[in-house]
Parts: sequence; C-alpha cells; structure tokens
Amino acid sequence: MSATDNTPRGQPYEDVRKAWHAANVRPLWENVLAHKVREGGPKPNHWPWRLMRSFVDDAMRVTSPAAVERRVLTLTDPDGAAGSTTTNLTTGLQILLPGESARPHRHTMNALRFVIEGKGASTVVDGKDCPMDEGDLIITPGWTWHEHVHKGSAPIVWLDALDAPLHRYLGTDKFEPGPAHDMPKVMDDAAFAFPNIVPEMGDPAPTFSPVFRYPWAAASAGVRVAPAWKDGARRVRYVNPVNGGPVMPLMDCYLSQIDKGTETVRYRTTSNAVCFVCEGRGITRVGEDTIAWEAKDVFSLPHGNWITHHAEETATLFLVTDRDALRRLDLLKEQYGNEF
Repeated sequence: MSATDNTPRGQPYEDVRKAWHAANVRPLWENVLAHKVREGGPKPNHWPWRLMRSFVDDAMRVTSPAAVERRVLTLTDPDGAAGSTTTNLTTGLQILLPGESARPHRHTMNALRFVIEGKGASTVVDGKDCPMDEGDLIITPGWTWHEHVHKGSAPIVWLDALDAPLHRYLGTDKFEPGPAHDMPKVMDDAAFAFPNIVPEMGDPAPTFSPVFRYPWAAASAGVRVAPAWKDGARRVRYVNPVNGGPVMPLMDCYLSQIDKGTETVRYRTTSNAVCFVCEGRGITRVGEDTIAWEAKDVFSLPHGNWITHHAEETATLFLVTDRDALRRLDLLKEQYGNEF
C-alpha cells in the first residue's frame, strides 16, 4: 500500500502512518528486515599493533588515570552499537605508567585483562592481589571491586574485554566508584593448586571463577600438548575450577595454537569473539574479508560468517567470546566444514 492509498475508512494511509509514528507505533510490514533470510554476518575489524602502539604512546602523553578514571583506547566497530568491538563484546587497550594507579570501582559488567606488554603492575580484585605479566589473564567478575597499581619500571599495556554491550542492551549496566566497601572473603589461589581437587565453596558457590589470575606459563604449556579441536587447531579453555564452566557467566576464554602451515577447518557460529595474537603470523578469512595478522594484533570474529585461520608461523591466539552465554540460552549453533 502506498502513501497515497486510502484506508477502508477513507483516510490517506500517510495520515494513519503519521498518527502511528506519533504514538511510537510502527507497522511490521514496513520493516524490510523482519522476515528476511540473512546470509553471513557483520564485517570483522582489525587493529594492527604496528598502528596501535603509536596510539598507546599518544595516550600516555595526553592524559592520566587520575584525570580520566582509566586510560583506555576502546576498539570500536563503526557499524555496530556505540562503544562495541563486536556484538556483545567491548575491548580496548589500557595503559598504566610506573607509579600510576587506577582507583577502585566496580560494575555489573564482567571484565578481563590480558597483558600485552610490560610487567610490574597488579590488579587487586576484592582485595586479592593479582600480579600482571605478559600473557597473563586477570578476570574482574561483575560487581567485584578492582583497582590497578603499577610499581614496575616501564609502561604496561593490556587488552580489556567487557560484556558491556549486552548489559546495556538488557538495561543491567550499573557502576559504583570507590572507595571499596563490603568486600567478601576470598580464597587464596593455593586452594585450587591441586589438579582435580577443589575446596567446598559454600552454598551457593559464586557464578564466577574464584581464581582471578591465569598465568601465561600454565596456559601456553597446556595448549602446546592439547589435542586438535574440531577445526584442527589445538585449544584449551580457561575455566572456573569449581564447576568446569567459563571463568565468568557471560564471557568465555580460550587459547588456540595453530601449527605452522596449517589451515583450520572452516566453521561458522552464532557466537562472537575477539582475538588477540599472542605470537606468530597468519591470515584469517571472515566471510568475504581477509585479515593478515601478526603478533599483538587484535581482530574481531562476528557471528554468522564462515571463518578459517592459516598460520604462516606457528601462532597462538587468545579468544574472548560470548559462546557459553549463548549456549545456556539455547542460541548457540555451530557448523564445522560440511557438517549440519
């Protein structure tokens, strides 16, 4: 029906339509995407370290955590939701200089830090000190108090990742500045140092991992001896030692190793991921796009695209993803190769 057609009551359709719009009502039949079959997914994005490192230097020069709460360069998808890196995930590069600190705060969003460069800093999570070294993963689960302190001698840079877009969409994003208060009692990591043995955590146990720091030495050693995953790469998962699930309810983390000269089996998934290249060099195809990456690059893997990775040198990739959140909502669909 065109805007010049009359309705059965004789009113011009455009007049009826304007009345609907004024009352915040929209006819579904005008939404061309409502019943459209969609192939593929959003486009990926790539943030090469050779460019990002100069931006990090600029950020160190122009501001400080004392002035801006956190010195973070957010990696944004120009076609996505405001502030998002890909669907459901926001990532950024956070920088701390020797002698600086980032004051405590907490928020409902889950967050993690994966150290890119430097050492000598610590993230304090609910009072537990978590030293930061290159390749370490530090988690700050939703509503835990956290702050950063740098007592080292050179700048430290890490990858931040948060499930902020999902919280904003659901209306559950909440923030509280410090000083910290009402901190829970936390267990020492030594309580989880024995394979296949964990302490009783009380009832109910936390929904996130009680281990806030996952050292690079352990993760990299584990992935080197892991068997091949469905796509042909070796893969290990960072888990909550209490239940074997993801480290945090809405974010799942993996370390993947692709041997030199290997191309992975193509796959596609309804989940989204952001990759950080820990080491190596290669090419990733995401739908119709090709990303040539090297060490310390960041790139996104949006849902719905066919994906393959090819390692020109043996490569290790850190992935943060919403995979387990979608699995628990019964929305995770994955396809490898020609399987259905």
